[in-house]
Amino acid sequence: MESRILDALKDRTLELGPTPDTSGSYRNFKLTRDGDGVAWLLFDRADASANTLSEEVLLEFDMVLTALESQRPTGIVIRSAKTSGFIAGADINEFRGSDPVAIEAQIARAHAVVDRFEALKIPTVAVIHGFCLGGGLEIVLACQMRVAIDGARFGFPEVMLGLHPGLGGTARFTHLVSPLQAMPMMLTGKTIDARKAKAIGLVDAVTEERHVRNAVKEAVFGRLKRARPSPLIPLLNFSPVRGFLASRMVAEAAKQAPREHYPAPYALIDLWEKHGGDRAAMLKAEQGSFARLMVTTTAQNLIRVFFLREAMKKLAGGGNTIRHVHVIGAGAMGGDIAAWCAHQGLRVTLADMKPGPLAGAIGRAADLYAKIIRKPTDQRDTLDRLIPDIDGEGVRNADLIIEAVPEKLDLKQKVYAGLEPRMKPDAILATNTSSIPLQDLRSSLARPERLLGLHFFNPVSRLQLVEVVSHDGVDQDMLKRATAFVGAIDRLPLPVKSSPGFLVNRALTPYMLEAMMLLDEKVDKETIDAAAEQFGMPMGPIELADQVGLDICMAVGDMLRSKFGDLLPPTPAWLREKVSRGELGKKTGKGFYVWKDGKAEKSSAAAATARPSQEMIDRLVLPISNVCVACLREGIVNDPDVVDGAMIFGTGYAPFRGGPLNYARSRGPDNVAATLRALADKFGDRFAPDAGWETFT
Repeated sequence: MESRILDALKDRTLELGPTPDTSGSYRNFKLTRDGDGVAWLLFDRADASANTLSEEVLLEFDMVLTALESQRPTGIVIRSAKTSGFIAGADINEFRGSDPVAIEAQIARAHAVVDRFEALKIPTVAVIHGFCLGGGLEIVLACQMRVAIDGARFGFPEVMLGLHPGLGGTARFTHLVSPLQAMPMMLTGKTIDARKAKAIGLVDAVTEERHVRNAVKEAVFGRLKRARPSPLIPLLNFSPVRGFLASRMVAEAAKQAPREHYPAPYALIDLWEKHGGDRAAMLKAEQGSFARLMVTTTAQNLIRVFFLREAMKKLAGGGNTIRHVHVIGAGAMGGDIAAWCAHQGLRVTLADMKPGPLAGAIGRAADLYAKIIRKPTDQRDTLDRLIPDIDGEGVRNADLIIEAVPEKLDLKQKVYAGLEPRMKPDAILATNTSSIPLQDLRSSLARPERLLGLHFFNPVSRLQLVEVVSHDGVDQDMLKRATAFVGAIDRLPLPVKSSPGFLVNRALTPYMLEAMMLLDEKVDKETIDAAAEQFGMPMGPIELADQVGLDICMAVGDMLRSKFGDLLPPTPAWLREKVSRGELGKKTGKGFYVWKDGKAEKSSAAAATARPSQEMIDRLVLPISNVCVACLREGIVNDPDVVDGAMIFGTGYAPFRGGPLNYARSRGPDNVAATLRALADKFGDRFAPDAGWETFT
């Protein structure tokens, strides 16, 4: 027993070789040598919690290589001294510039350093723990041998930034690993774990921390059983085969990312199709391809989205004090909120008046955990934290109560009347209302300062945004604690003042109601959806309405129209009839579409022949930008960048456009306002440009 405990403790501490000399001459690296003459090169980027590659780091790495060439150690081990992982990729702060020639020259300098490392006549071993992504994986590929710590993850996320690998990874990866496995990883940005990396030949061994020194010795002195590249790799990189496979890859890419919006996957396929048979030529061609992608609008907007996410993470602050969450309402939203909180390590009690919804919520949670948690024991432990609570006793000990009952003011206030006397004095009461102003909800509370909004988006496990809704009487400390809680459960907080629909639903409702108006004009539903998808939306407004639920769409639309009048189109009578018949969309199997196995049945022929006009696209998407400008003018949200981030992370608004305000800025605010005026003249005052356009820049 004692030895097992000691082994477990050893696996919690990184094996970094001999104690390095802290007075070394390098800022980001530590270099030592063990008793076998093996040099241990530890990457420990200064003033950073995670290792990333920058021009400064690569220049210093080049200096280290000069020292290693002169010292001639028996072997070289490269690993991270950061507990967070190996290398998280390139420093995105340096992904700037508008001159592809200058960018290509910079990339060429970086290539020269990595090529020099690969060419060393000394055994090189990468020891990898945690995340090994992008440029970090490209450094690993330049090593002769690779040892992964169990739990490490590998991937090329550059496609998420509108790029492909640019530090030699496209050539090295497709010559080490079968292109049938290497190309999909680069084209999708998906990560794999250490065991999968071993199976495909990316790493030579998977071990635990306590065995690292032995693994290094085995590798350096030629006793490590190396991964053997598949004999099919040369065949798959052979020109005629590449052409056939590339055409298949293009067809698959087109299903997920249109070429005109996302050029990176197609540039990668083209690079491999032209040069995959010649490693040196592909290494050279990669530099120019990467530089050309870097200056595209898509890449610059997706890089902007990366920084928007980082900025919104910081809004959460720190010091989360929430340990026990009590959720009321085990429907689709409440159950999924509870499941996500339990997944993030919190104790969760889930209450409902009937056992049926509770059973359904636990079943959905089990299905979710099976998909996102690898170890069965961890799945079990997570489910143990999610406690069905039909009597609602969890209220008494909860730090945070989240109400997620249907969107009816009187129902919510009735729930609050039963809750409030049983809550701890310092407990927070949060509503997941999607549209009801908190000023209305608080009117019956004895302590209205405890009420705030935590508005999650569906599906909770995928959409990262949570609107943190305040009102003029909210307790600021509780608001701060709630915002920190959002960050602690790996979600992005959007501070927003209470107002009908807050930000996201207020901006999204005219988009969806305008689609109803187009249906009234006898436009085919698939043409309407195609118009939004052509703009870059992940799905069209008709399909989205089915996903959300037509009853919810109708309730939100009615509430907002009662507040904003003719700024919104009326809810059609035929939509009310559909709802009264129980045709609510995906959750009932039928709405505008028939749903089977979680997917809307669509006519491929209709989609192929759909030719939406620019006017139709403008009618759908420009009202979103118009509402966002109005929310800025009214002070509902104060930062235009945060508005863009909220719409991307809460609705999936076309990321490559950088958000609805960034889109308006790139198109020209005057152009957007003029187009809205023209639409208002033709279709009515709902398109009238907001006064905020006069000062928007």
